[in-house]
Amino acid sequence: MTRLIAPLLLVVFALVPLWLKDPYLLNALIITGIFTICAMSLNLLLGFTGQLSLGHVAFFGIGAYVSALTALGFDVSLPFGLRVTHEGGSPLLGFCLAIVITGACGYLIGRLSFRVRGAYFVIVTISFAEVVRLVALNWVELTQGPLALTSIPNMALVLPGIGEMTLRTKMENYYLVLVLAAASYLVVARLVGSRFGRAMRGLKENESLALSLGINATRTLTVAATVSAAMAGGAGSLYAHYIRIIDPDVFLFSYTVTMVIMVVSGGKGTLAGPLVGGIIFGLLPVALRPVMAPEAQWIVYGGILIAILFVMPRGIVPALEGFARRRPKAAAQPKPLEAGANP
Repeated sequence: MTRLIAPLLLVVFALVPLWLKDPYLLNALIITGIFTICAMSLNLLLGFTGQLSLGHVAFFGIGAYVSALTALGFDVSLPFGLRVTHEGGSPLLGFCLAIVITGACGYLIGRLSFRVRGAYFVIVTISFAEVVRLVALNWVELTQGPLALTSIPNMALVLPGIGEMTLRTKMENYYLVLVLAAASYLVVARLVGSRFGRAMRGLKENESLALSLGINATRTLTVAATVSAAMAGGAGSLYAHYIRIIDPDVFLFSYTVTMVIMVVSGGKGTLAGPLVGGIIFGLLPVALRPVMAPEAQWIVYGGILIAILFVMPRGIVPALEGFARRRPKAAAQPKPLEAGANP
């Protein structure tokens, strides 16, 4: 049953622009799709390896800045009298560089921090995100600091036989995000279903047993961190070219909290969990905004999360899977005979 969730969601959301003409709601769906990609990337670590990263927003922000600076260009002074100048390039090149550079950052952080576990790893990831935020805030010559990078060009695709196509409308950006979200889902599904994915789950369930079977824990977790960071960096690139303005607030800790909420509420360790959680908690603020004040929105937001986890501790998707398994068993059980009835 739950295997059909992702294909059904893809079909449903592919048809949305055909009837939804409200640009505000379409904008909300685009932002929700971008953060759902981030949630899928975080689920690769949190759900399938059991490693909680509270600095995941760092990769999202790095991807946004790398892609924006690649498209805009820069001229910065470095130590020893060096100067680096870039005249600006294609947004598509920026998107590719964002994936490569954030993947490299994820690899380095994994190699350094996966020698520790638990709270120590969480502290390392939070510290990394804060350092990156401070760099973006204070390296004004490169990032413009609190003044923000503005006039970031829209994403442009190179189509064979057609040439470069700039995605300016919300509908074009919507379908771009939808396609990349589907691609991210397939990457995670392929990775999790492979031998490498079984190694990740083994480390999560029983690390000592996995190590005794010859699984290299550091290498496995580092590869997962690399892929996870690269996906988050790609989402950051989409965000930068869609919003067209970014500042150090892109590293806000609340973004990481949003990703964690999407993963946990939907069901960590499941493929469809981040999709369901992303849709619910991505669109919930949009539904609450017209009817209540911002302070009340956060109260309702938190209350719904608590209610979901209280009723379904493992998340929505695992609860649906459990319900689907129990229903045929209940239907197959014979009904008790009524009093006085002949056997």
